[in-house]
Amino acid sequence: MSGRLKDIQSMADMLKQGGTLTEFSCPACASPLFRLKSGQLWCVKCKKRVVVVKEGEQTIEKSDSVLLTSLESTLLKKIEEINTKIKEEKDPEQLQKLGATLSALLENLEKTRKMKGT
Repeated sequence: MSGRLKDIQSMADMLKQGGTLTEFSCPACASPLFRLKSGQLWCVKCKKRVVVVKEGEQTIEKSDSVLLTSLESTLLKKIEEINTKIKEEKDPEQLQKLGATLSALLENLEKTRKMKGT
């Protein structure tokens, strides 16, 4: 199957999965962008998320928001991993290390959320 046909098939699959075609096009490849159920814009051809910045908005603010959301997600996953390890751990010294790590992760999560404004 040619690259163009693969792209068209991927776009059809995106529609079947509940994505919606938007009026926007990808700044990198000019392919139509799809809005995912999560609200994010997605380029099927580039296989990347696209952030639209309206005239007058600062790109830095948008990319900072995306970065902070990603960081928040990573911290929550790590907190979950540490929680699982704490439940299974019997060694007091190891529990102390895990507790300190958990505390640092929670502090960073709180700082990240303050920076996001949530």
